[in-house]
Amino acid sequence: MSQVLTTPARPDDAVLEGIAKVMAEAGVRPGAVGLIIHGTTLATNALIERKGARTALVTTEGHRDSLEMAYENRFEQYDINIDRPDPLVPRYRRWPVPERVDARGRVLRPLDEAAVAALVPRLEAEGIESLAVGLMHAYTNTAHEERVAEILRAALPDLWISLSSEVCPEIREYERLSTTCANAYVQPLMARYLTRLEQRLREDGFACPFLLMTSGGGLTGFETAVRFPIRLVESGPAGGAILASRIAAECGLDRVLSYDMGGTTAKICLIDDMRPLTSRNFEVARVYRFLKGSGLPLRIPAIEMVEIGAGGGSIARVDALERITVGPESAGAEPGPACYGRGGVAATVTDADLLLGRIDPEAFAGGSIALEPEQAAEAIVRDVGAALELDTSLAAFAVGEVVDENMANAARVHAVEWGKEIAGRTLIVFGGAAPLHAARLAEKLGLEQVVVPAGAGVGSAIGFLRAPIAYEVARSRYHRLSAFDPASLNRVLGEMSEEAHAVVCGAAPGAVPGEARTAFMRYIGQGHEIAVELPVRPLLAEDGTLLRDVFDNAYTALYGRTIPGLDVEVLSWTVTVATKVPEPRGLSEPEATAPLPEPTARRPVFDPERAGPVSVPVYRRAELGPGMGIEGPALIVEDQTTTVVSMPFAATVNNLGAIVLTRR
Repeated sequence: MSQVLTTPARPDDAVLEGIAKVMAEAGVRPGAVGLIIHGTTLATNALIERKGARTALVTTEGHRDSLEMAYENRFEQYDINIDRPDPLVPRYRRWPVPERVDARGRVLRPLDEAAVAALVPRLEAEGIESLAVGLMHAYTNTAHEERVAEILRAALPDLWISLSSEVCPEIREYERLSTTCANAYVQPLMARYLTRLEQRLREDGFACPFLLMTSGGGLTGFETAVRFPIRLVESGPAGGAILASRIAAECGLDRVLSYDMGGTTAKICLIDDMRPLTSRNFEVARVYRFLKGSGLPLRIPAIEMVEIGAGGGSIARVDALERITVGPESAGAEPGPACYGRGGVAATVTDADLLLGRIDPEAFAGGSIALEPEQAAEAIVRDVGAALELDTSLAAFAVGEVVDENMANAARVHAVEWGKEIAGRTLIVFGGAAPLHAARLAEKLGLEQVVVPAGAGVGSAIGFLRAPIAYEVARSRYHRLSAFDPASLNRVLGEMSEEAHAVVCGAAPGAVPGEARTAFMRYIGQGHEIAVELPVRPLLAEDGTLLRDVFDNAYTALYGRTIPGLDVEVLSWTVTVATKVPEPRGLSEPEATAPLPEPTARRPVFDPERAGPVSVPVYRRAELGPGMGIEGPALIVEDQTTTVVSMPFAATVNNLGAIVLTRR
């Protein structure tokens, strides 16, 4: 396991540097590597920073403003100066063409092919790199979109084209257009990056399969990733959620809160019955600080999590009301926190953690980065301490408290939004900064137990290794249970299954994957659906009653009641095909095989109760075996992170190598 700094100008350089470092440490040659799995936030960053391709949209005449009208609501009701996210495609690059298909797929107005051909000079004049095509009701009849692509590709073979009927073949026009435009916006950038990375890997002697992590928690092949890069937007955090769900299964934990804190953001995910919450609605690039509704909606398979700008590089400052704010702006890898000594001057969470004694300045990132406490102190005092008349330690502690409270509050709100409870859960933490803050976060949330898995500092990467190769296909096909027609549904579901199996088996030749099917159902007249699992077999006439019973049970679980006398309708269907993952290892009661080793050092760590430093023992994680226990306060260090065992907790190591903090 190894970590290297990001190289924003050429992100593939950092990937290859990290691979080379791992290969050197392991003494392995490229030809011996059997699989490479990659996750990236490149697409996410391009959307947030608006650094994607110059993109245009072709849409149905009369509907060019759908992308800007959005939901026609106010996500912040009382803000009279509300800011909405600007569309990725401005109005002057949204071009209508005459055509119309109705919701049943019937052609009401044939496509005007001459109007499509007339777009070629405009595409050239505007320097368009990528084109999104989103025609009305294309999810029921793809012919017009496919013909648009055929005409334009014949004239402009180098033009990237994303069709809504391929990217997001589902009902709801705004989400479909937004998702398709986002795919088109990042596709040239992602295609260049992934192609260049794959070529350089092959040149270095790697002949193994190259797979990409998706937002839904599955792996996919190179071709699919290039075709639908929008599915990769949350690939890194998804790997962490997969790791947490596997740890939950191994430890027999049915109610878990996962906590991933890296350099820029912190993410939490609710995991029940060893499965993370999933969703088909996702937002990116929110204008208001992580306020739901203020971002660009994406309709893609995704693990449901909440994300706030509270990572190690998040910038701390004091606002006009003399409140400490942290994030969402980040110092990034370049120039980085002030303590990196690379030109950064803003105070960050990492600077605060260093001054609180939680980080060893000589051993950060395995000793590859020597930190400068003097630079950190100068930044914290200037940006926080001076304005609030706090000394260096108290200012650093205040920054840490704000970060932890922000995360705790986000967790509470997220749980309420999903009708879940935080109480009684186990906190599973990973990411370079999470073990530093985990004990304090558990205190704020009233949790009794924290699990820090082995390799927590690179937990998302380890999660990649535990993820299945998977692909989800979605289709919107309207169906009422009162007119249940199994023949038509079996035809649609069969086509979806074939498509998903082709993608998965293409990435994993010889695999025998499993399958799951879901219907998104609601009472007639309602505005939103709930997910209901379907049997993986041909549907029969009597399954109409089965689906109604399953829907009633799911609806009651969410809302505590059913609505009698109303018919039920299905708007969309999904088929997910995934390879099988190994069964989780069992957890047994460990017995200490050796006495607890002596601390490798002692370090002053800030104690809020004493408002000053307290000398605490430091242990190397590699020297701790199963069954060993440590009373807090203490520090357990490893190359990628440090676990802070605060006074209220005791730490033990279980037989899986995980550190378990338990409130005393």
